[in-house]
Amino acid sequence: QVQLVESGGGLVQPGGSLRLSCTASGSAFSIYVMGWYRQAPGKQRELVATITSGYNTNYADSVKGRFTISRDNAKKTVYLQMNSLKPEDTAVYYCKAAILTYDYWGQGTQVTVSA
Repeated sequence: QVQLVESGGGLVQPGGSLRLSCTASGSAFSIYVMGWYRQAPGKQRELVATITSGYNTNYADSVKGRFTISRDNAKKTVYLQMNSLKPEDTAVYYCKAAILTYDYWGQGTQVTVSA
């Protein structure tokens, strides 16, 4: 069982920045594929970004050039740096760890972009 704890959400004005963090339990963090997903009210959960154990990254088109995913295996933590935030980025952001056929999810952190 892997437990994930997210932090860093909040209220920010359009054009602002936030950094989300997700810290995992367990000793196998370095081999997990880590990802950030988000779910806006009335919408399905969608992929934001992923990072593999080999540090390969993938981004949704809507966030390319604005968001950066990274990981620190020593701290068992994955980050999502979000710049140039837009109102449409408002959502609950979830961290996911994937290993073999198992997916583990965090509880989510709210990000609200509003003037």
